[in-house]
Amino acid sequence: MFGAAGRMGQCIIDLIQRADDCELVGAVEVPGHSAVGLDVGSFVGCGDIGVDVSDELESVVDQADVVIDFSLPGGTIENAKICAEYATPLVIGTTGISPTQEGQLQQLVRTFPCVLAPNMSIGINVLLNVLAEMAVVLQKDYDIEIVEVHHRFKQDAPSGTAIGMAKAIAMAQGKDFDMMGIYGRQGERKSGEIGMQSIRAGDIVGDHTVYFAGQGERIEITHRAQSRETFAHGAIQAARWVSVQSPGLYDMQDVLGLKKD
Repeated sequence: MFGAAGRMGQCIIDLIQRADDCELVGAVEVPGHSAVGLDVGSFVGCGDIGVDVSDELESVVDQADVVIDFSLPGGTIENAKICAEYATPLVIGTTGISPTQEGQLQQLVRTFPCVLAPNMSIGINVLLNVLAEMAVVLQKDYDIEIVEVHHRFKQDAPSGTAIGMAKAIAMAQGKDFDMMGIYGRQGERKSGEIGMQSIRAGDIVGDHTVYFAGQGERIEITHRAQSRETFAHGAIQAARWVSVQSPGLYDMQDVLGLKKD
C-alpha cells in the first residue's frame, strides 16, 4: 500500500485487515514522512500488525501480488515504473493524473496490468453509463454542468470524477472533451459546453451533481459519498480483479464488467 498514512490509505488498510482473502505485506510513504518506521497499525487504529512503514516501494514490491497507490501524480508514475520492472499488478486511485502521465502509463503497462480509476465507487461507475445515455437523448436542447464538492484538503480541481463524467458525456455526444470541457467560466456560456465547477469546504468526502438544464425544466443527478470506505472497497475489489489480468491499462468499468461493446 503506497500512501499508507493518508486518509484513503488508512481506510484501505483497515479493510484489508478485516478481509479473509487479503493480507497487507507492505506499507509505504514518501521519504521524510512522520509515519516512516512506525507499525502501520499504530495509526490505523487496529493495534500493531507487524508491518512497519517503509519509504521505499522497492523494499516490499517483490512480496506483493498487487500494489495499491493513493498518492500524488508524480510519485504514482515513479511507482508504476517500479511495478513495470517487477511485473507487479498495480491499482491507482491517485487523482490529478495528466494526459502526459497517462501516456507514460500506457507505455509502462506493456509488462504489467494496471487499473487506473479516479473514482472506485461502484455507484459512480454505474452512473457514468447512465449519464452517457442521458447525454445522447438530451444533447440538443440542454446545457450540462457538473458541480463537485470535496474536503478542504483536496489538492486537485476539478476532481478526477468530474473530469471522468465530463469525458463520458463528451464521448457519448461525439464531442472533443479538450474543446468542450470547461473548468470555470467568464461571461456567457457557449453552446455545447460541458462545464465543471469545484467547491472545497470542511470534511466533505465527495459530492457530484450533474445538471441537464433545458428551457422550463432541469434534471439533477447527484452522487454523495458518505464514507471513504466506498472507495476503499472498490480499490480492494480492483486489486482482486487485476491480480489475474494480462498486461494493460484498465479502469473500474472493466473491473465491474460495465463496458459495452
